[in-house]
Amino acid sequence: MPVTSNGPTQLSSARIRFALLALALGGFAIGATEFVAMGLLPNLASDLLPDVFASNQEHATAQAGWLISAYALGVVVGAPTIAASAARWPRKKLLLVLLTAFTVGTIASALLPTFGLVLVARFISALPHGAYFGIASLVAADLMGPGKRARGVAFVLSGLTISNVIGVPTITWLGQVAGWRIAYLAVALIFAATFVAVLLAVPFQAGNPAASMRNELRAFGRAQVWFALSIGAIGFGGLFAVYSYISPMVTEVTGLSVGAVPLVLIVIGLGMTVGNFVGGWGADRSVRRSMYAFFVVLIVALVALGLTAHTVPGLLVSVFLIGGAASALSPTIQTRLMDVAHDSQSIAAALNHSALNIGNALGAFLGGIVISAGFGYVAPVWVGVGLSVLGSILATASFLLDRKRRRNGVPVPYGTQGIRTITG
Repeated sequence: MPVTSNGPTQLSSARIRFALLALALGGFAIGATEFVAMGLLPNLASDLLPDVFASNQEHATAQAGWLISAYALGVVVGAPTIAASAARWPRKKLLLVLLTAFTVGTIASALLPTFGLVLVARFISALPHGAYFGIASLVAADLMGPGKRARGVAFVLSGLTISNVIGVPTITWLGQVAGWRIAYLAVALIFAATFVAVLLAVPFQAGNPAASMRNELRAFGRAQVWFALSIGAIGFGGLFAVYSYISPMVTEVTGLSVGAVPLVLIVIGLGMTVGNFVGGWGADRSVRRSMYAFFVVLIVALVALGLTAHTVPGLLVSVFLIGGAASALSPTIQTRLMDVAHDSQSIAAALNHSALNIGNALGAFLGGIVISAGFGYVAPVWVGVGLSVLGSILATASFLLDRKRRRNGVPVPYGTQGIRTITG
Protein backbone atom coordinates (compact mmCIF):
# COMPACT_ATOMS: atom_id res chain seq x y z
CA MET A 1 0.00 0.00 0.00
CA PRO A 2 1.28 3.55 -0.54
CA VAL A 3 3.12 5.30 2.25
CA THR A 4 1.62 8.67 3.09
CA SER A 5 3.34 9.34 6.41
CA ASN A 6 6.76 9.08 7.91
CA GLY A 7 5.92 6.38 10.39
CA PRO A 8 6.46 2.63 10.00
CA THR A 9 5.24 1.36 6.67
CA GLN A 10 2.92 -1.51 5.83
CA LEU A 11 4.82 -2.43 2.70
CA SER A 12 5.80 -6.01 2.02
CA SER A 13 9.27 -7.05 3.10
CA ALA A 14 10.23 -7.53 -0.57
CA ARG A 15 9.15 -3.98 -1.45
CA ILE A 16 11.08 -2.57 1.49
CA ARG A 17 14.22 -4.44 0.44
CA PHE A 18 13.81 -3.17 -3.14
CA ALA A 19 13.49 0.41 -1.88
CA LEU A 20 16.51 0.05 0.40
CA LEU A 21 18.57 -1.37 -2.45
CA ALA A 22 17.61 1.58 -4.65
CA LEU A 23 18.73 3.99 -1.94
CA ALA A 24 21.95 2.03 -1.46
CA LEU A 25 22.63 2.20 -5.21
CA GLY A 26 22.77 5.97 -4.81
CA GLY A 27 25.37 5.46 -2.10
CA PHE A 28 27.28 3.21 -4.49
CA ALA A 29 27.36 5.97 -7.13
CA ILE A 30 28.34 8.62 -4.59
CA GLY A 31 31.17 6.41 -3.33
CA ALA A 32 32.42 6.09 -6.87
CA THR A 33 32.30 9.80 -7.68
CA GLU A 34 33.91 10.75 -4.36
CA PHE A 35 36.68 8.17 -4.10
CA VAL A 36 37.70 7.33 -7.66
CA ALA A 37 39.89 10.46 -7.78
CA MET A 38 42.06 9.01 -5.03
CA GLY A 39 43.10 6.03 -7.13
CA LEU A 40 43.55 8.19 -10.24
CA LEU A 41 45.31 11.15 -8.64
CA PRO A 42 48.58 10.72 -10.63
CA ASN A 43 46.53 10.38 -13.84
CA LEU A 44 44.59 13.55 -13.06
CA ALA A 45 47.80 15.39 -12.22
CA SER A 46 49.60 14.38 -15.42
CA ASP A 47 46.63 15.25 -17.65
CA LEU A 48 45.35 18.46 -16.03
CA LEU A 49 48.69 19.81 -14.72
CA PRO A 50 51.18 18.60 -17.34
CA ASP A 51 53.79 21.34 -16.85
CA VAL A 52 53.84 20.97 -13.06
CA PHE A 53 53.88 17.17 -13.34
CA ALA A 54 56.88 17.29 -15.69
CA SER A 55 58.92 19.39 -13.27
CA ASN A 56 57.83 17.96 -9.89
CA GLN A 57 55.60 14.89 -9.71
CA GLU A 58 55.05 15.09 -5.94
CA HIS A 59 53.99 18.74 -6.12
CA ALA A 60 51.62 18.05 -9.02
CA THR A 61 50.04 15.10 -7.17
CA ALA A 62 49.56 17.23 -4.07
CA GLN A 63 47.97 20.01 -6.16
CA ALA A 64 45.66 17.51 -7.84
CA GLY A 65 44.53 16.64 -4.31
CA TRP A 66 42.67 19.95 -4.40
CA LEU A 67 40.07 18.12 -6.54
CA ILE A 68 39.36 15.91 -3.53
CA SER A 69 39.17 18.91 -1.22
CA ALA A 70 36.89 20.78 -3.64
CA TYR A 71 34.41 17.89 -3.67
CA ALA A 72 34.53 17.66 0.11
CA LEU A 73 33.89 21.39 0.51
CA GLY A 74 30.94 21.11 -1.88
CA VAL A 75 29.42 18.53 0.44
CA VAL A 76 30.00 20.80 3.43
CA VAL A 77 28.20 23.72 1.76
CA GLY A 78 25.40 21.75 0.12
CA ALA A 79 24.33 19.45 2.94
CA PRO A 80 22.92 21.97 5.44
CA THR A 81 21.74 24.39 2.75
CA ILE A 82 19.68 21.89 0.78
CA ALA A 83 18.48 19.89 3.79
CA ALA A 84 17.23 22.96 5.65
CA SER A 85 15.63 24.67 2.66
CA ALA A 86 13.92 21.55 1.28
CA ALA A 87 12.78 19.85 4.51
CA ARG A 88 9.12 20.32 3.51
CA TRP A 89 9.59 18.64 0.12
CA PRO A 90 8.28 15.10 -0.35
CA ARG A 91 11.34 12.98 0.22
CA LYS A 92 11.15 10.96 -2.99
CA LYS A 93 10.85 14.10 -5.11
CA LEU A 94 13.87 15.62 -3.41
CA LEU A 95 15.92 12.45 -3.95
CA LEU A 96 15.12 12.50 -7.67
CA VAL A 97 16.15 16.16 -7.99
CA LEU A 98 19.42 15.44 -6.18
CA LEU A 99 20.18 12.46 -8.42
CA THR A 100 19.60 14.61 -11.51
CA ALA A 101 22.09 17.16 -10.18
CA PHE A 102 24.61 14.39 -9.49
CA THR A 103 24.33 13.08 -13.04
CA VAL A 104 24.77 16.47 -14.68
CA GLY A 105 27.64 17.50 -12.38
CA THR A 106 29.56 14.28 -12.93
CA ILE A 107 29.22 14.56 -16.71
CA ALA A 108 30.58 18.11 -16.48
CA SER A 109 33.53 16.85 -14.41
CA ALA A 110 34.33 14.36 -17.17
CA LEU A 111 34.08 16.78 -20.09
CA LEU A 112 35.51 20.14 -18.95
CA PRO A 113 39.00 20.78 -20.34
CA THR A 114 41.09 22.53 -17.67
CA PHE A 115 42.09 21.93 -14.07
CA GLY A 116 40.30 25.06 -12.85
CA LEU A 117 37.02 24.16 -14.54
CA VAL A 118 37.16 20.56 -13.33
CA LEU A 119 37.84 21.91 -9.83
CA VAL A 120 34.65 24.00 -10.02
CA ALA A 121 32.69 21.06 -11.44
CA ARG A 122 33.78 18.81 -8.60
CA PHE A 123 32.60 21.41 -6.07
CA ILE A 124 29.22 21.82 -7.78
CA SER A 125 28.66 18.09 -8.29
CA ALA A 126 29.23 17.54 -4.56
CA LEU A 127 26.48 19.89 -3.40
CA PRO A 128 23.73 17.17 -3.36
CA HIS A 129 25.93 14.61 -1.54
CA GLY A 130 25.05 15.27 2.10
CA ALA A 131 21.39 16.00 1.42
CA TYR A 132 21.03 12.71 -0.49
CA PHE A 133 22.52 10.63 2.30
CA GLY A 134 20.59 12.58 4.92
CA ILE A 135 17.16 12.23 3.25
CA ALA A 136 17.87 8.63 2.17
CA SER A 137 18.81 7.80 5.77
CA LEU A 138 15.52 9.23 7.06
CA VAL A 139 13.58 7.24 4.46
CA ALA A 140 15.48 4.06 5.33
CA ALA A 141 14.98 4.60 9.07
CA ASP A 142 11.22 4.89 8.54
CA LEU A 143 11.18 1.80 6.35
CA MET A 144 13.11 -0.23 8.95
CA GLY A 145 10.89 0.83 11.84
CA PRO A 146 11.53 1.58 15.55
CA GLY A 147 14.71 0.31 17.17
CA LYS A 148 16.50 -0.17 13.86
CA ARG A 149 17.42 3.40 12.90
CA ALA A 150 21.17 2.90 12.83
CA ARG A 151 20.80 -0.26 10.77
CA GLY A 152 18.66 1.67 8.29
CA VAL A 153 21.36 4.33 8.07
CA ALA A 154 24.00 1.63 7.70
CA PHE A 155 22.05 0.00 4.85
CA VAL A 156 22.09 3.25 2.87
CA LEU A 157 25.77 3.71 3.64
CA SER A 158 26.44 0.13 2.59
CA GLY A 159 26.17 1.28 -1.01
CA LEU A 160 29.10 3.60 -0.39
CA THR A 161 31.19 0.93 1.32
CA ILE A 162 30.40 -1.74 -1.29
CA SER A 163 31.37 0.83 -3.90
CA ASN A 164 34.81 0.81 -2.35
CA VAL A 165 34.99 -2.96 -2.85
CA ILE A 166 33.62 -3.15 -6.38
CA GLY A 167 32.89 0.23 -7.90
CA VAL A 168 35.96 2.30 -7.03
CA PRO A 169 38.55 -0.38 -7.91
CA THR A 170 36.74 -1.26 -11.16
CA ILE A 171 36.32 2.34 -12.23
CA THR A 172 39.90 3.10 -11.16
CA TRP A 173 41.06 0.29 -13.44
CA LEU A 174 38.84 1.67 -16.21
CA GLY A 175 40.38 5.10 -15.71
CA GLN A 176 43.90 3.70 -15.87
CA VAL A 177 43.11 1.87 -19.10
CA ALA A 178 40.74 4.25 -20.92
CA GLY A 179 41.41 7.58 -19.18
CA TRP A 180 40.00 9.31 -16.12
CA ARG A 181 37.31 11.09 -18.18
CA ILE A 182 35.80 7.75 -19.22
CA ALA A 183 35.82 6.74 -15.57
CA TYR A 184 33.68 9.73 -14.61
CA LEU A 185 31.27 9.11 -17.47
CA ALA A 186 30.80 5.59 -16.11
CA VAL A 187 29.95 7.08 -12.72
CA ALA A 188 27.39 9.38 -14.35
CA LEU A 189 25.74 6.32 -15.89
CA ILE A 190 25.37 4.76 -12.43
CA PHE A 191 23.70 7.94 -11.17
CA ALA A 192 21.24 7.78 -14.07
CA ALA A 193 20.45 4.15 -13.23
CA THR A 194 19.88 5.14 -9.59
CA PHE A 195 17.38 7.78 -10.69
CA VAL A 196 15.34 5.08 -12.42
CA ALA A 197 15.61 2.70 -9.44
CA VAL A 198 14.46 5.33 -6.92
CA LEU A 199 11.63 6.40 -9.22
CA LEU A 200 10.34 2.83 -9.39
CA ALA A 201 11.12 1.47 -5.94
CA VAL A 202 10.97 4.13 -3.24
CA PRO A 203 7.48 4.78 -1.82
CA PHE A 204 6.10 8.25 -1.30
CA GLN A 205 7.02 9.88 1.98
CA ALA A 206 5.83 13.36 2.82
CA GLY A 207 8.25 16.01 3.96
CA ASN A 208 7.84 17.66 7.33
CA PRO A 209 5.03 20.24 6.92
CA ALA A 210 6.09 21.98 10.14
CA ALA A 211 9.70 22.31 9.03
CA SER A 212 11.21 25.66 8.21
CA MET A 213 14.67 26.97 7.55
CA ARG A 214 14.59 28.64 10.96
CA ASN A 215 13.55 25.50 12.82
CA GLU A 216 16.11 23.33 11.07
CA LEU A 217 18.90 25.83 11.73
CA ARG A 218 18.14 25.68 15.46
CA ALA A 219 20.35 22.61 15.50
CA PHE A 220 23.35 24.93 15.30
CA GLY A 221 22.38 26.43 18.64
CA ARG A 222 23.01 23.15 20.47
CA ALA A 223 26.48 22.52 21.88
CA GLN A 224 26.23 18.76 21.45
CA VAL A 225 25.50 19.16 17.74
CA TRP A 226 28.77 21.07 17.39
CA PHE A 227 30.58 18.38 19.37
CA ALA A 228 29.20 15.66 17.09
CA LEU A 229 30.12 17.62 13.97
CA SER A 230 33.63 18.22 15.29
CA ILE A 231 34.10 14.55 16.11
CA GLY A 232 33.30 13.65 12.50
CA ALA A 233 35.15 16.56 10.90
CA ILE A 234 38.40 16.05 12.79
CA GLY A 235 38.36 12.37 13.73
CA PHE A 236 37.37 11.20 10.26
CA GLY A 237 40.27 13.17 8.79
CA GLY A 238 42.48 10.31 9.90
CA LEU A 239 41.02 8.10 7.17
CA PHE A 240 41.29 10.67 4.41
CA ALA A 241 44.82 11.73 5.21
CA VAL A 242 45.72 8.18 4.19
CA TYR A 243 43.08 7.41 1.55
CA SER A 244 43.75 10.58 -0.46
CA TYR A 245 47.33 9.54 -1.17
CA ILE A 246 47.00 5.77 -1.17
CA SER A 247 48.04 5.45 -4.82
CA PRO A 248 51.54 6.98 -4.44
CA MET A 249 51.97 5.19 -1.10
CA VAL A 250 51.36 1.83 -2.76
CA THR A 251 53.79 2.50 -5.61
CA GLU A 252 56.47 4.64 -3.96
CA VAL A 253 56.57 3.29 -0.38
CA THR A 254 55.44 -0.33 -0.59
CA GLY A 255 57.04 -0.67 -4.04
CA LEU A 256 54.12 -2.32 -5.82
CA SER A 257 53.10 -1.65 -9.40
CA VAL A 258 50.34 0.78 -10.32
CA GLY A 259 48.19 -2.24 -11.16
CA ALA A 260 48.14 -3.13 -7.45
CA VAL A 261 46.34 0.10 -6.53
CA PRO A 262 42.82 -1.23 -7.38
CA LEU A 263 43.56 -4.34 -5.29
CA VAL A 264 44.52 -2.22 -2.29
CA LEU A 265 41.35 -0.20 -2.80
CA ILE A 266 39.37 -3.45 -2.69
CA VAL A 267 40.95 -4.28 0.66
CA ILE A 268 40.02 -0.84 2.02
CA GLY A 269 36.49 -1.29 0.64
CA LEU A 270 36.12 -4.68 2.30
CA GLY A 271 37.11 -3.11 5.59
CA MET A 272 34.58 -0.33 5.06
CA THR A 273 31.81 -2.78 4.23
CA VAL A 274 32.40 -4.88 7.33
CA GLY A 275 32.86 -1.80 9.51
CA ASN A 276 29.68 -0.14 8.28
CA PHE A 277 27.45 -3.02 9.36
CA VAL A 278 29.34 -3.48 12.63
CA GLY A 279 28.94 0.24 13.28
CA GLY A 280 25.19 0.15 12.63
CA TRP A 281 24.77 -2.89 14.88
CA GLY A 282 26.90 -1.34 17.64
CA ALA A 283 25.26 2.09 17.50
CA ASP A 284 21.81 0.56 17.96
CA ARG A 285 23.12 -0.80 21.26
CA SER A 286 25.39 1.95 22.60
CA VAL A 287 26.59 4.99 20.68
CA ARG A 288 29.08 5.90 23.40
CA ARG A 289 30.80 2.52 23.73
CA SER A 290 30.84 2.03 19.96
CA MET A 291 32.44 5.40 19.31
CA TYR A 292 35.19 4.80 21.86
CA ALA A 293 35.93 1.32 20.52
CA PHE A 294 36.09 2.36 16.87
CA PHE A 295 38.37 5.30 17.59
CA VAL A 296 40.79 3.02 19.43
CA VAL A 297 40.92 0.61 16.49
CA LEU A 298 41.37 3.48 14.01
CA ILE A 299 44.28 5.01 15.93
CA VAL A 300 46.04 1.67 16.43
CA ALA A 301 45.63 0.80 12.75
CA LEU A 302 47.02 4.17 11.62
CA VAL A 303 50.07 3.75 13.83
CA ALA A 304 50.56 0.25 12.44
CA LEU A 305 50.42 1.57 8.88
CA GLY A 306 52.95 4.28 9.67
CA LEU A 307 55.36 1.63 10.95
CA THR A 308 54.76 -1.10 8.36
CA ALA A 309 53.70 0.63 5.11
CA HIS A 310 56.88 -0.54 3.40
CA THR A 311 55.71 -4.16 3.68
CA VAL A 312 52.83 -5.72 1.77
CA PRO A 313 51.25 -7.51 4.78
CA GLY A 314 51.56 -4.38 6.92
CA LEU A 315 49.95 -2.26 4.22
CA LEU A 316 47.03 -4.62 3.58
CA VAL A 317 46.17 -5.43 7.19
CA SER A 318 46.45 -1.80 8.28
CA VAL A 319 44.33 -0.31 5.51
CA PHE A 320 41.65 -2.96 6.05
CA LEU A 321 41.41 -1.99 9.73
CA ILE A 322 41.55 1.74 8.96
CA GLY A 323 38.70 1.43 6.47
CA GLY A 324 36.69 -0.74 8.86
CA ALA A 325 37.08 1.46 11.93
CA ALA A 326 36.43 4.71 10.07
CA SER A 327 33.38 3.28 8.32
CA ALA A 328 32.00 1.99 11.63
CA LEU A 329 32.23 5.51 13.01
CA SER A 330 29.99 6.89 10.25
CA PRO A 331 26.59 5.43 11.32
CA THR A 332 27.65 5.93 14.94
CA ILE A 333 28.20 9.66 14.46
CA GLN A 334 25.08 9.86 12.28
CA THR A 335 22.98 8.36 15.07
CA ARG A 336 24.57 10.65 17.64
CA LEU A 337 23.70 13.69 15.53
CA MET A 338 20.10 12.58 15.12
CA ASP A 339 19.85 12.10 18.90
CA VAL A 340 21.22 15.53 19.84
CA ALA A 341 19.49 17.56 17.10
CA HIS A 342 15.99 17.07 18.58
CA ASP A 343 13.41 18.20 15.98
CA SER A 344 15.94 19.32 13.35
CA GLN A 345 16.13 15.83 11.86
CA SER A 346 16.54 16.69 8.17
CA ILE A 347 19.52 18.92 8.72
CA ALA A 348 20.97 16.58 11.35
CA ALA A 349 20.90 13.63 8.96
CA ALA A 350 22.67 15.68 6.30
CA LEU A 351 25.16 17.43 8.58
CA ASN A 352 26.94 14.15 9.29
CA HIS A 353 28.17 14.16 5.71
CA SER A 354 29.23 17.78 5.96
CA ALA A 355 31.31 16.81 8.97
CA LEU A 356 32.82 13.74 7.35
CA ASN A 357 33.71 15.71 4.25
CA ILE A 358 35.35 18.43 6.29
CA GLY A 359 37.45 15.50 7.47
CA ASN A 360 37.95 14.55 3.82
CA ALA A 361 39.10 18.06 2.89
CA LEU A 362 41.19 18.44 6.04
CA GLY A 363 42.92 15.10 5.66
CA ALA A 364 43.67 15.65 1.96
CA PHE A 365 44.87 19.23 2.58
CA LEU A 366 47.14 18.45 5.53
CA GLY A 367 48.42 15.30 3.82
CA GLY A 368 49.28 17.35 0.75
CA ILE A 369 51.16 19.89 2.87
CA VAL A 370 53.46 17.33 4.46
CA ILE A 371 54.09 15.66 1.10
CA SER A 372 54.88 19.01 -0.56
CA ALA A 373 57.21 19.80 2.36
CA GLY A 374 59.28 16.76 1.44
CA PHE A 375 58.36 14.44 4.31
CA GLY A 376 57.32 11.64 1.94
CA TYR A 377 54.19 9.62 1.32
CA VAL A 378 54.07 8.06 4.81
CA ALA A 379 53.86 11.45 6.50
CA PRO A 380 50.07 11.80 5.94
CA VAL A 381 49.58 8.70 8.09
CA TRP A 382 50.99 10.52 11.12
CA VAL A 383 48.76 13.48 10.32
CA GLY A 384 45.89 10.99 10.43
CA VAL A 385 46.97 9.71 13.84
CA GLY A 386 46.89 13.22 15.24
CA LEU A 387 43.46 13.96 13.79
CA SER A 388 41.97 10.71 15.09
CA VAL A 389 43.37 11.25 18.57
CA LEU A 390 41.85 14.72 18.63
CA GLY A 391 38.52 13.29 17.45
CA SER A 392 38.51 10.79 20.33
CA ILE A 393 39.23 13.59 22.80
CA LEU A 394 36.25 15.53 21.48
CA ALA A 395 34.07 12.43 21.85
CA THR A 396 35.14 12.11 25.47
CA ALA A 397 34.33 15.77 26.12
CA SER A 398 30.88 15.35 24.56
CA PHE A 399 29.97 12.34 26.67
CA LEU A 400 31.32 14.00 29.82
CA LEU A 401 28.95 16.90 29.10
CA ASP A 402 26.09 14.36 28.93
CA ARG A 403 27.14 13.01 32.30
CA LYS A 404 27.19 16.49 33.83
CA ARG A 405 23.73 17.25 32.47
CA ARG A 406 22.32 13.97 33.76
CA ARG A 407 23.53 14.87 37.26
CA ASN A 408 21.64 18.15 36.94
CA GLY A 409 18.46 16.43 35.71
CA VAL A 410 18.73 17.88 32.20
CA PRO A 411 17.32 15.76 29.31
CA VAL A 412 20.16 14.20 27.32
CA PRO A 413 20.48 11.63 24.52
CA TYR A 414 20.57 8.13 25.90
CA GLY A 415 21.72 5.45 23.49
CA THR A 416 19.40 5.63 20.49
CA GLN A 417 16.13 5.47 22.38
CA GLY A 418 15.38 9.17 22.27
CA ILE A 419 15.72 11.79 25.04
CA ARG A 420 15.46 10.81 28.65
CA THR A 421 15.82 12.76 31.88
CA ILE A 422 18.12 10.95 34.26
CA THR A 423 18.56 12.26 37.77
CA GLY A 424 20.45 9.39 39.34
